Amino acid sequence: MQVSAPDRDRLRRLAELRLDRPVVLSLYLDLDPTEFATPPARATAVRSLLDEAERRVKERHTLPHEDRTALESALERARAFLERELPTDGAHAVAVFASQPVDLFEALRLPRSVRSRVAIGRSPLVGPLARLERVERWCVALVSRRDARIFRGSPDGIREIEQIHDTVFGQHDQGGWSQARYQRGIEKEKDDHLKNTAEALMRHFKRRPFQRLITGGPREVVADFEQKLHGYLRERLAGRIEVDVDTATPDQVLQAAQPRFEELERKRESEALERLGERGARGLGEVLPALNERRVEVLLLEEQFSAPGAQCPECGWLGPADEKRCPVDGSELVPLDNLSDAAIELALQQSAGLLAMRHNPEALRQHEGIAAVLRF
Repeated sequence: MQVSAPDRDRLRRLAELRLDRPVVLSLYLDLDPTEFATPPARATAVRSLLDEAERRVKERHTLPHEDRTALESALERARAFLERELPTDGAHAVAVFASQPVDLFEALRLPRSVRSRVAIGRSPLVGPLARLERVERWCVALVSRRDARIFRGSPDGIREIEQIHDTVFGQHDQGGWSQARYQRGIEKEKDDHLKNTAEALMRHFKRRPFQRLITGGPREVVADFEQKLHGYLRERLAGRIEVDVDTATPDQVLQAAQPRFEELERKRESEALERLGERGARGLGEVLPALNERRVEVLLLEEQFSAPGAQCPECGWLGPADEKRCPVDGSELVPLDNLSDAAIELALQQSAGLLAMRHNPEALRQHEGIAAVLRF
């Protein structure tokens, strides 16, 4: 299990799972290395989380016996995982989702710390996950005359997914026609190597598309390689980095790419704010109706956004804290201390983007920390 921010497909799949009964258990375990660096500290955190989950299951005494049994089974499966298979290497948190009626069990290692919490509901609690998502799916291709390495990931971490080595012979120094023919052969071998790498990159793109591509390696080789890329890949080029193709570790590649990540993240925020001025909703009074009407294209939040609210347990309608009845079906609303997770889940269910304003948070403060770019 790799450490990575969840991608949009996984988030949407989890957010769209909504059962007719509250039999989905969601657990978040904080593994912040500054607090839980040792095995005893992690074991204590696991026990505390499981005790809280057990208490919350017992509190559901009004549920039918079948549903309580389902929750108890989900808890036991989560307990076995956290006590026996807890992955810690590089993980700052772990999320577990379990539901016996739909045979759901999913565990994710997360790259940033998340507050420990327990939730029982009709669907997985994905709001905390969505806050970690980096929408940009990145690919880094390092190329030299004979070697290539391909990496995938996000600003939170990357991993190497393929190495390519093609035989390209060295310089010939005998002179004359022999040297010219030999040199042409060397260039053809190099071109074949770069074409092989470009084709491999395209295969990865077809299997799992990425949004941005960074290249690295000797300048002339990289320039030649970029010309051999398919048009779909060339239009995703986002800059070059300088690292040693043969020896660079994934951490070194990530460090070299970080300035490009940050630059494009700032650009994305600026573009979203421009679109907000053209077609946007600002503040809870405008954003919540747009979410309920499925009109949100991108939901913008301050990273620490929090506000009380209320939600319908039947249809998911989301409203302000002073609402008592759902205007859609008349159900009694459930009060929420913080509606941010519910707002994020509604956004995901309508295939809306999510943008946590990391570089321009002040732009949302005058709007209660929340806004949305609308589809119409």
